[in-house]
Amino acid sequence: MSTETIIEMIGYFGSALVVVSMLMTSVIKLRVINLTGSAIFAVYALIIRSYPTALMNACLVAINGYNLARLLKAERRYDLIDGRADEPFLLYIVDHYKDDIRKYFPGFTMDRTDADAVYIVCAGAVPAGVLIGKKTAPDTMEIILDYSTPVYRDCSVGAYLYARLPAKGIRRLVYTKAEEGHRAYLQKMGFLAVDGVYIKEL
Repeated sequence: MSTETIIEMIGYFGSALVVVSMLMTSVIKLRVINLTGSAIFAVYALIIRSYPTALMNACLVAINGYNLARLLKAERRYDLIDGRADEPFLLYIVDHYKDDIRKYFPGFTMDRTDADAVYIVCAGAVPAGVLIGKKTAPDTMEIILDYSTPVYRDCSVGAYLYARLPAKGIRRLVYTKAEEGHRAYLQKMGFLAVDGVYIKEL
């Protein structure tokens, strides 16, 4: 492979990352991928001596870096709402995000009549997450749905929610049917797998 081809591939790769970043629903992911793509394309522009392009991409790197630092530093403010399984607001959220929910929880249905614990997390007036479960013991809840909306899918909703459940009398969370696409999240949030069941002590 010639040097010219390698250099051209670097340029294409940087451009591809910038385009892919525009598809991200998470603002943090968008900033990270866009910053990386801009940095790579700036290097490519320097190699081919296109200095205006290099300067523009260097500015994008700085802008993305600044905004990313602000996002990571800022503490999101959430509110916790106690709900019911037949709550109109809950039904609206589940229906609005039904296609996205189906990706991660293909077996979920609101026909579950045994759901007796519902918590809705909002950022301002915007829904950020939903936790639906049933109590199997006074201090234990089996999770039916633990969903964060795409914009707030950075584990901050779960961390906020789990920190407040003990005040609701819940000190253990149990997930009996963890879908493959959800297991990485459970492990990241401190759930331990015991005989195929994921458990978190709060």
